[in-house]
Amino acid sequence: MDNNVILAFGLTFLAGLSTGIGSLLAFLSKDFSPKFLAASMGFSAGVMIYVSMVELFSQAKNSLIGHTGPFAGYLFTIIAFFAGIALIAIIDKFVPSFENPHEIGVINSDEAYFKNKRLLRAGVLSALAITIHNFPEGLSTFFAALSNPFLGISIAIAIAIHNIPEGIVVSIPIYYATQSKKKAFVYSFLSGFAEPLGAIVGYILLKNFLNPFIFGISLAAVSGIMVFISLDELLPTAEKFGEHHLAIYGLICGMGVMAFSLLLLQ
Repeated sequence: MDNNVILAFGLTFLAGLSTGIGSLLAFLSKDFSPKFLAASMGFSAGVMIYVSMVELFSQAKNSLIGHTGPFAGYLFTIIAFFAGIALIAIIDKFVPSFENPHEIGVINSDEAYFKNKRLLRAGVLSALAITIHNFPEGLSTFFAALSNPFLGISIAIAIAIHNIPEGIVVSIPIYYATQSKKKAFVYSFLSGFAEPLGAIVGYILLKNFLNPFIFGISLAAVSGIMVFISLDELLPTAEKFGEHHLAIYGLICGMGVMAFSLLLLQ
């Protein structure tokens, strides 16, 4: 196993662990800053959209063009990009809205709302839904890191930022329902563990088939997955937690930081 593969697994694992960080933050702090969270998630979306459309899509196209020719290579890139969007959209569609973390509103600490069985069910089902959504995110981080370690680090940080509130969403209802910080943390941590699991499954399935064509298809699909996650999850959630303009300012800042970072690495 070469160093890039080890780094890719490590980054994916660290990104997944951040749901546990969200759980710890929920226990340690009574003050919640919706505006900061909105700007942070907008920033993550900016990083992921810029990387997807400017770097990953371009690398996928170049890899496929080199393998199949200009027209076919570009066509395969487009098909794989929208196939990635379709995959994550289908996953999202089959998670009922009540359990879908995208549909959960602003975090509310009103104890009158947190009622035992109903709340425990909400927390467990949220953990399950987040686990399903985190699986393709693990693939995204893994293949991006294989393509370019710096991109992998950037994407892992962006995904880690948006995993933190997911950890909060899982842990708060379970904690209020059970009064057990341990149970809340375990559910939150396990939901994030789906990301390294996604990387492991992807590597096992594709390691014997990785050539320029498969690699290009994978990068294009990952690009589509990340764009969908950003537009369907990160930005809408950012707006729910804070002001519209904060989410957009965060988005632009994320794009700018990513753009100049890549420029400096040329």
